[in-house]
Amino acid sequence: MPAEQRNRIVVVGASAAGLMAAETLRREGYDGTLTLIGAEPHPPYDRPPLSKQFLTGRWEADRLTLRSPRDLAALRLDLRQEASATGLDLTDREVCLADGTRVPYDGLVIATGVRPRRLPGDGAHVLRTLDDALALRGRLAPGRRLIVVGAGFLGAEAAAVARSHGCEVVLLEPARVPLAHAVGEPVGMVLAQLHLDQGVTLRCGVTVTETTAGAVRLADGETVEGDTVLVAIGSVPNTEWLADSGLALDDGVVCDQHCQAGRGVYAAGDVARWHNPLFDTSMRIEHRTNAAEQAMAAARNLLHPESAKPFAPVPYFWSDQYDVRVQAYGWLRGHDEVAVADGDLAERRFVAVYRAGDRLVGAVAVGMPPKTIHRWRQAIAARAPWREAVATGL
Repeated sequence: MPAEQRNRIVVVGASAAGLMAAETLRREGYDGTLTLIGAEPHPPYDRPPLSKQFLTGRWEADRLTLRSPRDLAALRLDLRQEASATGLDLTDREVCLADGTRVPYDGLVIATGVRPRRLPGDGAHVLRTLDDALALRGRLAPGRRLIVVGAGFLGAEAAAVARSHGCEVVLLEPARVPLAHAVGEPVGMVLAQLHLDQGVTLRCGVTVTETTAGAVRLADGETVEGDTVLVAIGSVPNTEWLADSGLALDDGVVCDQHCQAGRGVYAAGDVARWHNPLFDTSMRIEHRTNAAEQAMAAARNLLHPESAKPFAPVPYFWSDQYDVRVQAYGWLRGHDEVAVADGDLAERRFVAVYRAGDRLVGAVAVGMPPKTIHRWRQAIAARAPWREAVATGL
């Protein structure tokens, strides 16, 4: 972006990625107008604790806030809360808001994230925002029955918290083995057994077609009743406002390896689909670490396109369920093989590693100290050959 055009940068999305983009722009020396647009009424806050510390009640909302009012003021932001973007004009370089305002930009970072996927019917809870978590937390009490639709990481975490509150939990999952598509059947079965051992009623291979406030209907006509229903069946990228913009959209905002989606337009976080050259594939990552790292990369490349660097991370995520921590590095989707490299599945203390082609592409640690998996991360980043990595155990 030429120096004479560095007067107005707009960041759409005021969660972790949007805030990190704004901070990076200031840290890199950008001194012009910086507008941060967010749809929620709350200042930027952290989302991962919503299904963990906040849902349990150990944390309150003030601990989720990412920056203090003083820190936000230091960024000299034109902060617009409760403002929804409804359109993007690439020709005139303007972001259109729901109230009719048009915000001009010279550079743009799209960080609008995702929203929960829903099912037909009314009354079910979802878990994405602070308000969602507050509403669900108020429903968790001893003796109540929570139905969780979807046994992915979010649904599993919510189920674990509900059990800690003394709730009866029914966990419904369409796949034969929970999380098999992501971590493989052996690891998925271990995580499933973890919930069974805690008294969760886990039903796999069932499809929910409709929800109400206290029941769900299955594809075979059966009704499963409870006090509260939580739907956790994945997310949808918030890209509708870009439908007529001319940007490429494909389950997210399509970007190149530099996170660039168009002239002077970059994307970061859950909404961004970019080409990761480390794995030579297009990916969209819905994890907190990626949101921060990608936002920094997008902001730097926006300011310095002449020296833009590819964004080629080893993706990372974690999940806390009961007293077990799950950590994962790499790109596990579409893997060809999974093997246990350390520990024992039966003891729920192990590292599983993943192969795609002839390369090591991922590692998952369950119940292991962080240092145990770090060396596998380094091997993934180094494009280690599978046979060598497994043979040596690193």
